[in-house]
Parts: sequence; C-alpha cells; structure tokens
Amino acid sequence: MRKLLLKSLSCGLLLALSQVTTAQEVLTLQQAIDRTLQNNLQVKQAQLSVALSDENYSQSKYALLPNVNASASGNRNFGRSIDPSTNQYISQQFNSASGNLSASVDVFSGRQKINQIKQNKLLLDADKASVEKIKNDLILQVVTSYMQILFSKDLLKAAQGQLEVAKQQLNQQQQLLDVGNKTLADVSQAKSQVASSELEVTNAKNNLAIAYLTLNQLMEMPANNQFEIQVPVIDPKMLPKNDASPEEVVNTAMSIFPDIKLAGLRSQAAQKGVDVAKGTYYPRLSFGGGMGTNYSSGRQSVVAVVPNGFREIGRTETGNERVLVPDFITMLANQKFGSQIQDNFNQFIGVNLSIPIFNGFTSRSNVRRAKINYQNTQVQEQLSRVNLNKVIYQAVADLRAAESKFESTTNAFAAQKDAFYVIEQRYNVGLANSVEYSTALTNKNRAEIDMIQAKYDLLFKSKVIDYYLGKQIAF
Repeated sequence: MRKLLLKSLSCGLLLALSQVTTAQEVLTLQQAIDRTLQNNLQVKQAQLSVALSDENYSQSKYALLPNVNASASGNRNFGRSIDPSTNQYISQQFNSASGNLSASVDVFSGRQKINQIKQNKLLLDADKASVEKIKNDLILQVVTSYMQILFSKDLLKAAQGQLEVAKQQLNQQQQLLDVGNKTLADVSQAKSQVASSELEVTNAKNNLAIAYLTLNQLMEMPANNQFEIQVPVIDPKMLPKNDASPEEVVNTAMSIFPDIKLAGLRSQAAQKGVDVAKGTYYPRLSFGGGMGTNYSSGRQSVVAVVPNGFREIGRTETGNERVLVPDFITMLANQKFGSQIQDNFNQFIGVNLSIPIFNGFTSRSNVRRAKINYQNTQVQEQLSRVNLNKVIYQAVADLRAAESKFESTTNAFAAQKDAFYVIEQRYNVGLANSVEYSTALTNKNRAEIDMIQAKYDLLFKSKVIDYYLGKQIAF
C-alpha cells in the first residue's frame, strides 16, 4: 500500500511538473512567427488554392493530348427491328452487341489551349505570391502582438512600481497622522493616489491579457494556452539608425514585396485571358479516326449447298417440252460471334473543320468581358503600387517622428523624475503639501508611461521599415 501511495504521489508530482513546464513555455519572436505560419488557417487555405491552381495548370497541358474514347453496348431486341449486322428489318428476337474505339486531336483551335496553359501558369504563380503575401502580413501582425505584450509587461511593471510607492506613501501618511504631523486630508489624498495606481495596474493587466490572447489567436492556439515571451534587450538608443530615404525604401519594396508581385501576375493572367477569348474567332481543325464492329444473334450464314435434282423453270413454245435446271438446297446457320466480329470490323479516318460564323455575339461578349477584366487588374496593380508608395512614405515620416518623440519623452521623464525627487524630499520634511506631492507623482508616472510608449513606438516603426526592405524582423 505504501509503495502504491508513493507511486501515485510520484506520478502526480511528474504531472504537476509537466503542467508547470508547459505553462512556463517561453517563445521567441521567431518561434511565434514559425508557429503562426504553420498553424494559421488563412495560410492553409492559400496553400490549397496553390494546389488547385497547380492541378489546373497540369490539366491545361494534358489538354494538348489526343482524346481517346471506347464504347460498347448490348441489346435484346423484340418484334420488328433492324438487325445491326445486316441493316435489314427482321421480326424475331435476337441479341446484338457493338463496340467502338475512336480518337481525335485538335490541329488548330485559335491557340486557345496554348494561351490557356500560359494563363494557368501565371495564375499558379499568382496564388504562390498570395501565400507569400498572407505570410508577410501575418509576420507583421505577430511582431505587432509580440511588441504589444512587451509594452504591456513594461507598463504593468511601471504601474506596479507606482502602486508600491503610493502604498508606502499612504503608510507614511498614516503614521504621521497618528503622531499628529499630518491631517486627514493628507491621508485621503494618499488613499486616492493608491486607488488611481491600483486602477492603472488593473488596466495594465487587462491590456496584457488581451495582448496574449491576440497572439494566441494568430498562432491558432487555444485561448487558455499559457506561455511567456522572451524579453529581448531593447534599447532604442542602440538601434542602428535607419537613414534610408522614402525613395530607396519604395524602390526596394516594389521589387520584392509580394503584394506588387501578386497584382502584376494577376494582370498578366488577365491579359492572357483576352487571348484565350479571342481564340473562339478562329476556325477549329481536328483530325480523328476510329474502328468498330458489331454482332447479332439473328444473322445467319451459308454452311452448305446440297444438290436436290432438277426443277422446272418453264416449257418450250413449240414442243411444250419442260425446261429443267439443277436444284440446290441452301443450309443456313447462325453466324458465330468471332466470325461476325471479324467480318463487321470497320475503320475510318477523317478531318473536321468548324468555322464560326455567328453565335449570337457570344464570342464578342466573352472578349469584351476579358478586356474589361484585364483593365480592372491593371487598375488594381496601379492601386497596389500607389498604396504601397503612400504607406512607405508615411512609415518613414512616422519613424522620424517616433525618433523625435522618444528623445523628447526620455528627456521629459528624466526632468519629471528629478522634480518628483525634489518634491518628495520637501514633502518628507513638511515643506510641501500632499497636493503638490500627488501632482509631482502623477506627472512622473505619466512621463514614464509616455516614454515607454514612445520607446516601443520607435522600435515598432523601425521594424516596419525593415519589413518593407525585406529584412528579417528580429530583436
């Protein structure tokens, strides 16, 4: 019993340790990106679209091969019907069967099949570019969520530090009140500061929980999945300064960004669609051939001719003498299956030319729709280029603004921290009141939060420029 109890305790301990280990899983940014790209359903959908386009491309190439078809039929006939082996009417029950093999190949069809192959190849490349676009967008979303967690953790840490200071100040005020050196107003002000700090901590915790949830959703993980992220050493002052001009970033992004590549490929595919539609204006020439045979149980053949004496066919005019000829009996029997198959075997070859003359303007409408679709994709391509140009110019401007803001907030926080230190010293010796102390503490807290926000804003906007330059995003 004792061994069993120890064994149960050991198993329980191992299980608990494994759960703790799972709960304390630490993810790097690259691991979060890899897990997102592996699990995300949008990526899987796009990959299935690539597989479908690949099959369409393969089938369009196979369409150049000849068409070969075989057929066979069997019937039981009753009453008056045509014997397929003799093509004559007979009034009896019989069985019939036939088989055919035919082949045909298009010699010319307005280059529709060739153009369809080219279009499907472009559509396949477009779907591959779409996968890269989705992955690219997801990477930026993961980086945003990852940095939001870092920002929320720093904000929570700052809020907890502020709460600790507020609680210490409340305790100090209460002690001074007890000895008569402070009033109830001072204690109430300290309590108000504690309540404000507790609210800041609560908000920071909620924001952190939402940031974790967002990253879990991007990775397609359960909402209750517990993990930690690796906190990199982040010092915006140590970041390599990005001096790339908007023009340089735009030129690089235009050549590597999957959004532009996707729009261009779709435009090229639509242009080939116009050529495919125009193919219906041309005649279609095809070459074909085939063979076949049939069988009928009602078909008979001569198996023997037996002499049967003579038979009269008339009399002479003068002597009325009989005119006789030899008489024969023809012996018939159902022709055998193999013999009929051989006798009825037929072959053919031929050329078919189809010339379109009028089809209710269907071809014209198809060409016009294809041209409109091509024009639409051209506009979409141009719009993608214009939007990317706008976004990059805005991103570069935001980076410059973020650099200035971080420098300003860092200086402001240093000044507010020094100011709070002076007020705190004066407050401790009774030279400053609780309102002045609370105001100085609030200003310092606000300046610290502004600096934290500016730090992560600068870091994020710097990584956005790296994103458009095609660099790997890492800390």
